[in-house]
Amino acid sequence: MKRIVVLFILVICSNFCFAQSFGKTLKNTPGIVSYTYRKSFEKDVAATLDTIKRLGITNIEFSNLFKRTAKEIREMLDERGMQCTSFGVSYDDLVNKTAEVAENAKTLGASFVRVAWIPHEGTTVNAEIIKKAADDFNRAGKFLKENHNLTFCYHNHGYEFVPYENGTLFDYLAANTDPKFVSFELDIVWAYLPGYDPADLIKKYGSRFKLMHVKDVRKGVKGDATGKIDTDSNVALGTGQINIASIMKAAKKSDIQHYYIEDESNAVNVQVPASLAYLKSL
Repeated sequence: MKRIVVLFILVICSNFCFAQSFGKTLKNTPGIVSYTYRKSFEKDVAATLDTIKRLGITNIEFSNLFKRTAKEIREMLDERGMQCTSFGVSYDDLVNKTAEVAENAKTLGASFVRVAWIPHEGTTVNAEIIKKAADDFNRAGKFLKENHNLTFCYHNHGYEFVPYENGTLFDYLAANTDPKFVSFELDIVWAYLPGYDPADLIKKYGSRFKLMHVKDVRKGVKGDATGKIDTDSNVALGTGQINIASIMKAAKKSDIQHYYIEDESNAVNVQVPASLAYLKSL
């Protein structure tokens, strides 16, 4: 009888631990991308941080230092009990100022360095540009990881999801970058608009996605792979075309560690609280 009781307890504990670890890397509280409040940050960084903190958000992905130093922003974050987990930089800075990027990221307290755009002309990217980007990402990612324990992530922007060989340019980029040094940040709008289901991509690429931008696009907006869209096409989560619930479900089973609300519209003061309420309802 005692053995049966002990076995029962072990099974219960095992199931509890599994439930606790299931999706444990994804933070329950969303962060926000500084670009969402870019106009406000350009005027007053401290006041904008206060606005974000009042919403209950304490995690920020900074894509800009807004004419401040990384040290100054870190001090303002610390004063408010907030954190920067990811630091977004330009492709050129990643390649040509890698050491400076690393120092700023470490000063901010970030664990990730992110690039969101591969420079190119027109609306399409050719294979040669992607191949060069893969080499640059491998080289910079290796430096960031081995010298500063920072994880580099490339943020997709739509133009990678065009056919190439037996897949897409994104497939090429994933296959030709070293998982030890290059990870990805999934922007769900810029996976959806070129015609892909973000939830399926999360399942397909497994541990390669470490970060995610959560956003929605107005119903009726037609998709393409240009990487460009009217910013006011962004709407509050759950009111647009994208199945946010299925994506969040997939993300919780993945290696994604942080997800950030991104809203590029001019209605963020209304839409961000609505997006937070929607995520809470899930």
